[in-house]
Amino acid sequence: MRVAAHGEGARSTVAGVSGPPTRRAYAVIRALLRPVWRSLPRRALAAGAALGLLIAGAPWLLSVSREGWPGLDVLRAAALAFGLGLAFLLDDPARHTTAAVATPRPVRIGLRVAFAVPFAALWWTGALLLVPEDVRPPVGAVTLEAAAVAALALAGAAVVVRCTEAAEPGVAVAGVLLGTGLYAALLVPDRWALVVPVNDPRWGGAHDRWAGILVVAVVVGAAAWVEPLRRRTVLPVRR
Repeated sequence: MRVAAHGEGARSTVAGVSGPPTRRAYAVIRALLRPVWRSLPRRALAAGAALGLLIAGAPWLLSVSREGWPGLDVLRAAALAFGLGLAFLLDDPARHTTAAVATPRPVRIGLRVAFAVPFAALWWTGALLLVPEDVRPPVGAVTLEAAAVAALALAGAAVVVRCTEAAEPGVAVAGVLLGTGLYAALLVPDRWALVVPVNDPRWGGAHDRWAGILVVAVVVGAAAWVEPLRRRTVLPVRR
């Protein structure tokens, strides 16, 4: 069985694989691990992670007093910075040369996300630890916000990949995510506010809305992973 690998035109061959579907699927995934890892936009992900940690640790660098430590604000900004990096996760310059591979799109995208999830969890733990415990906002609530931002970035990239021929949707998705974050912080009406301080009476309602955003983003992103039933074709130009 021959498996065409996603990313940089690489291909892997799994020979002599037989048996139940579960075993064959495992062999395919194992063959794809290295080429998918090589095709990840590691520079963009590292840049988003580094910027996020720099933002989270900025009060340390600036010697901000504990009384004025903006723990919630820096974590929100750090989550947005990391989300901007995640917007590039599905970038693949070789997309048009690997569009006809036998491996389904959900598997190819799923492997990219599987590589990103442990990295994101480790990064977020580090960002939280950069904020002193006595000024750290409620971890569960702020983690919900960060997860929603990450899910929006990935869902946006998946939708662009499904609905367009763009091989590298990251720049466009990052721009939309940044604009959405600024809109949520500055222009959303008070009754729908998402960016509120901890002691604000709207805190609970805001996080109900964050939970809704997370669910919608996950559902939309998962739906966009599926291959379209029909592919757009480009008719040859007659001369």
